[in-house]
Amino acid sequence: MTRTASRSRTTKETTIDVAIDLDGSGEVTVETGLPFFDHMVSQLGKHGGFDLRVRAEGDLAVDAHHTVEDVGIALGECLRDALGDKAGVRRFASIDLPLDEALVSVALDLSGRPYLVYAVDPGAGGEARPLGSPPFDPQLAEEFWRALVTAAGITLHVRMLSGRNTHHILEASFKAVARSLRDAVRVEGGGVPSTKGTL
Repeated sequence: MTRTASRSRTTKETTIDVAIDLDGSGEVTVETGLPFFDHMVSQLGKHGGFDLRVRAEGDLAVDAHHTVEDVGIALGECLRDALGDKAGVRRFASIDLPLDEALVSVALDLSGRPYLVYAVDPGAGGEARPLGSPPFDPQLAEEFWRALVTAAGITLHVRMLSGRNTHHILEASFKAVARSLRDAVRVEGGGVPSTKGTL
């Protein structure tokens, strides 16, 4: 079984192309015009063990919001498509992941029911300043996760347990989701892991 998918999404605000192979080796190419966001999305492929290709062109002169949200939508659709009927997957996964002073807890369920709990304060050490150039507003991370879980049909809880450095907090969050996805999509059985018979 090949667990791959690709998606193209074009609106008046963005043009997005995404491809994923859930059983890849962590080969990643991400180009969105937002270097810090590229760095974060790359964590998903690298630490998730997925081959991931993301290319996005958006109206960054207006704001980064459209680009970030639409990448989340397209990537979520790819995850959903690549997972298919989810037969044999572990389904649930969680991790507490440290990055220096930052510690982030993630739990997720490939439930088919989109739900996001995002208890992360990227400005815990003071004001959460934009990162990179063009600037990435740290608050956009929540919009990315909301778009992704809605499109993918995933229940995702992300909680910051400690942290002061905005970069560390966000990077720990992306790495934690990546490692949880890596565990949750792993095939270890033969049937759909649900008493309903479908996810």
